[in-house]
Amino acid sequence: MLLRPVRHTEEDAETIRKLAEAAFGTPHALEGEAPPQAARSREKILHIVRHDPAGSWLAEDETGQAIGAAQSHIREGTWGLALLVVLPGAQGKGVGRALLQRTLEYGRGCLRGIICCSRHPAAARVYRQAGFELHPTIRMRGIVDRAALGPVEGAAVEGGPRDRDLLDSVDRRLRGGAHGPDHEFLMRHNRLVVADDLAGSGYCYISEEGKVALLGATSRRLATRVLSAALLGVGEGAGVEVEDVTAEQQWAVDVGLRAGLELRAEGFVCFRGLRPPSPYIPSGAFL
Repeated sequence: MLLRPVRHTEEDAETIRKLAEAAFGTPHALEGEAPPQAARSREKILHIVRHDPAGSWLAEDETGQAIGAAQSHIREGTWGLALLVVLPGAQGKGVGRALLQRTLEYGRGCLRGIICCSRHPAAARVYRQAGFELHPTIRMRGIVDRAALGPVEGAAVEGGPRDRDLLDSVDRRLRGGAHGPDHEFLMRHNRLVVADDLAGSGYCYISEEGKVALLGATSRRLATRVLSAALLGVGEGAGVEVEDVTAEQQWAVDVGLRAGLELRAEGFVCFRGLRPPSPYIPSGAFL
């Protein structure tokens, strides 16, 4: 097995995208039928490579075939694991551990670390052995019951680039470091809802597909406001999804229950050197 840095090329980005499809069981993986989100996935991979070239690695077998990949980033002293995937046929052979070790070496100077982990038992074991605390999560999904959720209490408006200082300030308070350039990517591909008044500040990104991409706030009341506004902003009858809701986010569970969403146990959010941020819902890639 050979480990090499990911190159900032469409070819490497597509290789990692296909590895992720295969590892996560996406239909038609490796058959050349790219999903509608393929271009966005490649853009996200290249975004991380551009800003953190030393944090992205590919694993290849003796024939040169890619069998695994990992991406990580550092934002103001907070390290995050954006992706760790291994082809099913190569799992259990130390590929994932080797890739994780390279990303951890990249973040060795960071005091704080965050990982969003699937339910895969091997992944949870490796992250715990690396010193991370595992916090079980809930996934909420369904069609919003608008009448039951009720009107938003307080002002919540469409956000944009002018809100960068607010976003960075909330990030630093919750996770010790701003997301910085990741907000530029998130704004391109998601709707941003912002609340800012004398009671505090909060924000929520939600995609066109109705998936909450990232949320942070200075209080549970502000978090409830921006999440409710984001869910109500989805088209009538469209499905929504909120992932990586930890036990610390009971305010989010309450919103989901009022909205009529289905709850189920999912994976873990893992922290090292950092208490679980709250109120906060991480992004799977940008954390």
